[in-house]
Amino acid sequence: MNAPVPPAETLRATLAGLLDGLPPRQAAQAVERLIATYRGATPTDAPILRDRADVAAYAAYRMPATFEAVRSALEEFAAAAPDWSPHSHVDVGGGTGAATWAVTATWDGTRPVTVLDWAEPALALGREIAGANPALGEATWQRSRIGAALTIESTDLVTVSYVLNELTPADRTALVDAAATAAQAVVIVEAGTPAGYTRVIEARDRLIAAGFHIAAPCPHSARCPIVPGEDWCHFSARVSRSSLHRKVKGGSLAYEDEKFSYVAATRFPVTPAAARVVRRPQIRKGQVLLDLCEPDERLVRTTVTKRHGDLYKAARDADWGDAWPPDPEEA
Repeated sequence: MNAPVPPAETLRATLAGLLDGLPPRQAAQAVERLIATYRGATPTDAPILRDRADVAAYAAYRMPATFEAVRSALEEFAAAAPDWSPHSHVDVGGGTGAATWAVTATWDGTRPVTVLDWAEPALALGREIAGANPALGEATWQRSRIGAALTIESTDLVTVSYVLNELTPADRTALVDAAATAAQAVVIVEAGTPAGYTRVIEARDRLIAAGFHIAAPCPHSARCPIVPGEDWCHFSARVSRSSLHRKVKGGSLAYEDEKFSYVAATRFPVTPAAARVVRRPQIRKGQVLLDLCEPDERLVRTTVTKRHGDLYKAARDADWGDAWPPDPEEA
C-alpha cells in the first residue's frame, strides 16, 4: 500500500498544473503587477485578484510561501498544545486556501473548514485546488467582506494569514475581535517586516485583553520586550522555488526564505516554549551563540559550549524560531 503524499508535495504539483496553457511571460507579468499592488502603502477597498489568470499566477507564486510560513507557525502552536487538535477551522481572508493546507499538514484527520474571502476568483480556484487534498473534502468557500461587518461562526480554530496588511486599522481591529469572539484558538501570520510585526503585536495585545493565552512564539503572555522602532520579531521558513519564482526574481537558487511574524493564542491553557530562539544561531569554534526571548520578558544572548555536552549538540542543530531548550529536562 502506497504511503499518502504529504500535503506540501501535493500542493506543489497542483500549483504547477495551474500554469499549463498560461504563457510564462504573462504569468510573470501578472505576478509582478500584483506584487506591486500588494506592497502599496494604502489598504485597498476592492479585491486585488480579479480573474482566474491573476489568481492562477499569484497562487503559483505565493501559495507555497504562505503555506510554509503558516505551517511553521502551526507546528510551534501544536508543540505548545500537544493534546489539542481543531475539530473545525475558519480561514479568514484565505483566498486560495494556503492556510487550510497548512492545517491539514499539522493535524491529521478531516474537519469542517470554511474559507472566507471577498475575491470570488480566488475562492473558485481555492475550491478547485482543494480537490487534490482529501482532508479538505468538507471545505466551504464563502464570499465575505472582510471588515467591520464580518461575522465568524463559532469554531475551534481561526487562521488569518497575510490579511491584516490589506485592511484599514478599524477593520483590523474588527477582524481580530471577531476572531477572538468565535474561536478557541487564533493564529495570525503577517509578513516578517517591521510593519508586519507591528500589526501582529497589536493583534496579540487585543487577544490577551480578550482573555487568550499566548502559545507561540512568545514564552509568556506579558509585554513584548522588543522596543518599538528598534527591532522586530520575525522568523524564516524555507520555500522551494518554482521556475516562475526564478523568472520573476531573476535568481537561480532552488529555494528562498520567507520571513514572517506570527502569534498563536488560545482560550485554553497551553505550555509555551521555555524560551524562543529569535535570531539565526551563530556557530563558532567550540560554541554556539543563541539569542533568546525568555519568560521573564527579556531578550538575552546565551553561549552554549562543548562543556555543556548534549546541550551543545542540540544548540548546533537549533534553528531560528525553535523552542529552547529542545527538552526542558535538559536545561
